[in-house]
Amino acid sequence: MTAPTLTFPPELLIRAQGRGLGVKAVILDVDGVLTDGRLFIGEDGETFKAFHVLDGQGLKLLVQGGIQPLIVSGRESAALRRRVADLGLAHARYGVSDKLPVAESMLGDLGIDWADAAVMGDDWPDLPLFARAAFACAPPDAHAEVRARAHHVTRARGGQGAVRECCDLLLVAAGRYAGLLAGQSATLDAR
Repeated sequence: MTAPTLTFPPELLIRAQGRGLGVKAVILDVDGVLTDGRLFIGEDGETFKAFHVLDGQGLKLLVQGGIQPLIVSGRESAALRRRVADLGLAHARYGVSDKLPVAESMLGDLGIDWADAAVMGDDWPDLPLFARAAFACAPPDAHAEVRARAHHVTRARGGQGAVRECCDLLLVAAGRYAGLLAGQSATLDAR
């Protein structure tokens, strides 16, 4: 087994550690983060969204690594509810106009404070969360004001692996990435 090839700058990893043991939760926006931000609306008003499998696997790895993904979306959609259910994510709120009180409530329910939380967003409604979280991440196609306030801007675009990059970074910072990779490699080797 070889060592992981994925690396991040040490100062970024230190910032992403929260209080030093890794963050306990990451709050994620959806449109522009888990999707590319485009909305396809059918003739009958149904919304279609495209999600990337890399992001889904990253969210599953977060859960395995002890980091809770919290979905806080400004929009309500059947497509999003289906994706969250398919991934088995336990914490999601939809149609949220003011994300701060909802995020605070979700963190409070889990006994997690902002010093142990990360956030990933792409537009102004996410800025109050950026101001409070220990670590803030944005995709490169986020609004300029959001990118300026992010501790890390991903290489991958929203809906195209940006969330996976953030998940990997948080897992490396928490010291859990290599163990998860080794466990997956062992499973593959056993076949």
